[in-house]
Amino acid sequence: MRKRERENPCGICGHYHKYEEGEVCGVCGHRPPVAPAAGARQQDSAFPSEILKEFLFLGSYDNASRSELLKTIGVSHILNTVPLCQNLYRNSFTYHCLQEDKTLQFDDAIQFLEQCEREKARVLVHCMSGKSRSAAFVIAFLMKSRGWRLAQSFQWVKERRPQVQLSDGAQQQLIEYETKLFGSHVSMPAPSFAPADSFPSLGFGFPKPAGDIQVPTFNQQAPASIFERVSPNNFPTNFTFGAERTNEAKLPDSNNFGVISSSGGDSMMDST
Repeated sequence: MRKRERENPCGICGHYHKYEEGEVCGVCGHRPPVAPAAGARQQDSAFPSEILKEFLFLGSYDNASRSELLKTIGVSHILNTVPLCQNLYRNSFTYHCLQEDKTLQFDDAIQFLEQCEREKARVLVHCMSGKSRSAAFVIAFLMKSRGWRLAQSFQWVKERRPQVQLSDGAQQQLIEYETKLFGSHVSMPAPSFAPADSFPSLGFGFPKPAGDIQVPTFNQQAPASIFERVSPNNFPTNFTFGAERTNEAKLPDSNNFGVISSSGGDSMMDST
């Protein structure tokens, strides 16, 4: 193999073969399509998605079948969430296979993942496509072990594996599991790991109220000077010391040099 080919491994399986020419990989058997149809979905990578750094990976059955690749990224444990999927490499990996197909056994799977985390082992969680069933178990693990709510846990997984698409059944069971953990399925404001614009919050843990709130504006108009003469066409709007506030403004008397009488009990200023 030429030097250029040795320096450019296949972007799908990570091994060295003439993938541009359609050559089958001698390690994993990967063969890219020669002429993909127009508008066809891009082929998923052979590498699983890293959900938690150097610990938790999420992928498909195709990812789980690539033993050499899993060893390359350090995976030693595999959580198989589909009973019908075979555990292909029992001599190379530590498997934990869930037996129930219809319901999601969150507690059983989480115990296995917590043990892997205590042992500092890297683990792959997989189903057939890595989109719904296995993703639901990873989301449940984040809620239980990290204390994150369902909305934050789902976004965390979705950002790291965009093809995740939970089924209606998986969503419903996750909502019920969140209610079991937190007592309510209403998600709280996002913690510090999430983007600020992802979950509405005004800060300090208070949720953002519905609707737009108008910020109060304060009157910045400077008060009128007490030495300023009041013209006949200018009605006073400020308080006057010693005066009672009335609903109707009084017109100034032209014989009083523009000075407004504050109340009936006060004496009027004379011209002297």
